[in-house]
Amino acid sequence: MLVKNIEQKIKINKAVSIASILFSVVIVIVGFVFAYQLIKDSRKSLYVIDNGVPILIKQTDELLNRPVEYKSQVELFHRLFFTLAPDDRYIKENVEKSLYLIDDSGKKEYTNLREKGFYNQIISGNSLVTVRADSIKMDLPGKKFIYYGTQMINRKNSLIMRKLITEGNFEDMIRSPNNPHGVLLRNWRILDNSELSNKAKSNY
Repeated sequence: MLVKNIEQKIKINKAVSIASILFSVVIVIVGFVFAYQLIKDSRKSLYVIDNGVPILIKQTDELLNRPVEYKSQVELFHRLFFTLAPDDRYIKENVEKSLYLIDDSGKKEYTNLREKGFYNQIISGNSLVTVRADSIKMDLPGKKFIYYGTQMINRKNSLIMRKLITEGNFEDMIRSPNNPHGVLLRNWRILDNSELSNKAKSNY
């Protein structure tokens, strides 16, 4: 009887010891995971100095923001490329900025418009050209986009509205000061730039 009691106690002590060891291992693993998560989250916290005042900001997951950056890149390129003033220097600066965001297809379209005298007409006619993005359709798996916008040409005696539909591809690249989104547009072409309206301005 005494031997059986001793054997039972040994089994109980053995089970308690094993359970204690397993519980300790689990606690240690949970502690490591929790500490790693805290360190990971702390690295997402940055302080930015604004006029001498430190402001806490949070980094977000790059992959979550990527679709937004793709669309923003498409909008930014079209805004830079098609926002023109009757100033040769202004036109060149805007176009040069836009060409950092696109492959040779942007340069080809710029050369085409220049050879047709489009920019000379803007300057000689003292015109102001702006563009408004109506919608941007993104095909993320296929890395394609279609841009739907309205182009406005404000001349001295008339206001011309033109449809602007373009398409192209996009791909990831290294971020740089000239391309902060790290997105390069490719195979870009204008599908439709037909005139919507041409309204004469009142002289009064």
